[in-house]
Amino acid sequence: MSGPSVLVTGAAGYVGGLTLDALVARQDELTRIVALDIGEVPEGERRDGVEYVVGDVTMDGLDEIMRSRTIDTVVHLASIVRVPPGATEDLAYRVDVEGSRNVIEACVTSGVSELVVTTSGAAYGYHRDNPEWLDEDDALRGNASFPYALHKRLVEEMLAECRRDHPELRQLVLRPGTIVGEGTRSPVTDAFEGPLILGVWGTRSPFVFIWDRDVVAVILLGVFDRRTGVFNLAGDGYLNTREIAKRLHKPYVALPAAVIRFALWTLHALGRIARGPEQVDFLRYRPVLSNRRLKDELGFHPVDSADAFEKWASKRTSTRGRRRSS
Repeated sequence: MSGPSVLVTGAAGYVGGLTLDALVARQDELTRIVALDIGEVPEGERRDGVEYVVGDVTMDGLDEIMRSRTIDTVVHLASIVRVPPGATEDLAYRVDVEGSRNVIEACVTSGVSELVVTTSGAAYGYHRDNPEWLDEDDALRGNASFPYALHKRLVEEMLAECRRDHPELRQLVLRPGTIVGEGTRSPVTDAFEGPLILGVWGTRSPFVFIWDRDVVAVILLGVFDRRTGVFNLAGDGYLNTREIAKRLHKPYVALPAAVIRFALWTLHALGRIARGPEQVDFLRYRPVLSNRRLKDELGFHPVDSADAFEKWASKRTSTRGRRRSS
């Protein structure tokens, strides 16, 4: 084999697994593929041509793992989207922020030349005065009340500092909207699985979607084509909550923000839900990502937001149908 030596963090995750599959399909163009994650992968689930390393992105010695395997390309996907039961919010901070800092520093000290990172459109934050369409030059204001958004903002700040201080480490930074695919389960898609779709009076509650295979295809542009820059990942357009309800054939219920806020406060106080009234802003002020640069500068044209959602919804429906018939 010849070509880049690639290390993927978070390799056992959803996008990580898809990325490994895509790399294995082109392994004749690569020197090495290393998969790093916290758990041991059973022999029967391992992909041919991949070296599996058990490790935590926060651990010491990450630079030595990279150096000893002559890694020149790192795809950093390790992140906590949903805090596991029994874990604290501190876990998310340690993995997302401290882990990312450790990965960045290890890349610099071990001589890695290309770093591909997925952050999130949530890094822009959930704000009343967000532009109608967010461009990559708009301010990153991930809210302190939303740990995931705050963590992604902090990671982006570290990446920007590294670009200033270590330009030799080329970066491709990707800010996805809501990722959907045939097997997607996320906090956002979970919200669409209930008996109804909730909206907030007087707001659009827009969602931009990106097909999971499109995310992987752009990651590969960093690995194989050495592309760099900061790019939003979203299909054209968006769907609001009323449109989502219609496409899922579910009732749409819009309530005043004050009513939802009180209900969330009560449920949170009773320990029934992890988040409190701040979740109203998650619906009201969703960041809507422009994909102009993705198309104009990278030449990549993703599946439209609505089409990506429809593909997810149809797969979800067919899967449920098979389960009911079995």
